[in-house]
Amino acid sequence: MSKIENNSTLQEISISTLTPGMYVVSISKGSDNTKVKSEGYILNKNTIEKLVAAKITRVTIDPSKTKKTEKIDKVLPDIPSTPLKYTPVEKPAISLEQEIKKANQLYQNAKGLQSKILTSITQGKVIDTAQVKRSTDAIVDSIFRNQDALSCMSRLRSKDEYLVEHSLNVSILMTIFAKHLGIDKDIIEQLALGAFLHDVGKILVPSEILNKRGKLSPTEYEIMKKHVALGVKVLEDTPTISHMIMSIVKEHHERIDGSGYPLQLKDEEISKYGRMIAIVDSYDAMTAERNFKASIHPIKAFKVLVNESPNSYDEELVERFIQCLGVYPVGTLVKLNSGKLGLISQLTPNKPLHPFVRVFYNTRLNQAIAIEEINLSKSKYKDQIDCCIKPEEFNINLLSFFKAAFID
Repeated sequence: MSKIENNSTLQEISISTLTPGMYVVSISKGSDNTKVKSEGYILNKNTIEKLVAAKITRVTIDPSKTKKTEKIDKVLPDIPSTPLKYTPVEKPAISLEQEIKKANQLYQNAKGLQSKILTSITQGKVIDTAQVKRSTDAIVDSIFRNQDALSCMSRLRSKDEYLVEHSLNVSILMTIFAKHLGIDKDIIEQLALGAFLHDVGKILVPSEILNKRGKLSPTEYEIMKKHVALGVKVLEDTPTISHMIMSIVKEHHERIDGSGYPLQLKDEEISKYGRMIAIVDSYDAMTAERNFKASIHPIKAFKVLVNESPNSYDEELVERFIQCLGVYPVGTLVKLNSGKLGLISQLTPNKPLHPFVRVFYNTRLNQAIAIEEINLSKSKYKDQIDCCIKPEEFNINLLSFFKAAFID
């Protein structure tokens, strides 16, 4: 009798009783009861259907690891099945290690520039668009060399710098998204510039509303919504701002069903680029810690976007956006089922649930461990991603670990 069968904590059950959330230790195929190694969580009914189609008759599970399905941080079951679902990951022109230091400098410089722009607006000065374009063009170039570098940087957030970081991160994500869609680089450069400037009107919203520690009242929210018109006015007085950039600023809060603002545009009245930035802007806002709400994990943000499509967001573009970032976006902090914590460092072609993870902490030992990069798609690694986490859950200074793991 096998070791598995001797372990009283494990149970062998019929495939017909297998449900999402169960942890499978092994599977049995055919009447000869041949054991096939396939350990991991059952994420959805599609997985079960594939096992049935493969003539799997019985499985051995570990009941102690069973999760409620709503706690399984996986988004693939919620995404419509289309031929676009598994777009191969493009190999970067250079390695993450080669690009990360330059990306870090670009990110810090762009934050400083965004602060300078916002100050200029409050003083009634004209935005230096040439300087902004140089910065966003450099961001685009970095993303074309290796998008994972700036993607990592965009995950390091500070609640007190939301306005500055949000616009920069939206510019980064918009560039990654547009590159994934195969948009020409000269257009991407305009999209990056527009995304960088999309929220400039917020600096003209009264500070007691903009910086309120708590949820806005209906009246305050109506005032906050005016930031779109305020931003449009600022940019109308700014030279060399294209129609494309203006459409991004005007449309980033419009929604497919007409429920957005300020013009309640709907369907084809919203440009493709307006639909794109609506997705990117919402995603970054949801995954950021803000004065009036806590951040949510990227996967939960993906689920919100999926659930609110096609009413609020373009359904096909939402799916393409999730594809380009990956089920677990680069820079996401995750806990493995071994108890190790790490940052997603690289996506794996055709295996969205098995990325590279750079581990640096063991939650079972409550201590830092030697930094190691694990390719979860390799059979020698038995680890799987258990869940996404926040640094504060383990009192971790994520920035210091990030620097140690990626920059120093």
